[in-house]
Amino acid sequence: MMGVQVRVYTNIGKDNMVNQTLKQEISQLEADFCFALSDPNRILMLYALSERPLNVTELTNELGLNQPTTSRHLKVMRERGLVQTVRTGTTVTYHLSDQRLIQALDLLRSVMRDRLTQRASLINEIA
Repeated sequence: MMGVQVRVYTNIGKDNMVNQTLKQEISQLEADFCFALSDPNRILMLYALSERPLNVTELTNELGLNQPTTSRHLKVMRERGLVQTVRTGTTVTYHLSDQRLIQALDLLRSVMRDRLTQRASLINEIA
């Protein structure tokens, strides 16, 4: 009977290790994904791409960035799955990979707006 209990606890330990490893891997994926959102220029690019597909030159002109900077940001977003590419001849056009990205950014802006409103209220109470 005790051998069975030890085996059960051993299996639970293994399951916990597997679950912990899985949690760590998922958290790392989330952190990598969020890294792609951590630069204001990349966020502006996502909003621009949500309106229509654009190539590097079009994004560069629209956002007023230089071409190497634009390309570097696009590479980060492409590697993390936020944008996809379509090649037509020598032109590579970038597309938003999922419209829900914009919904998520809009939700974050809403949360941020609420927090700023709350802080402003606190400042007004103090003044």
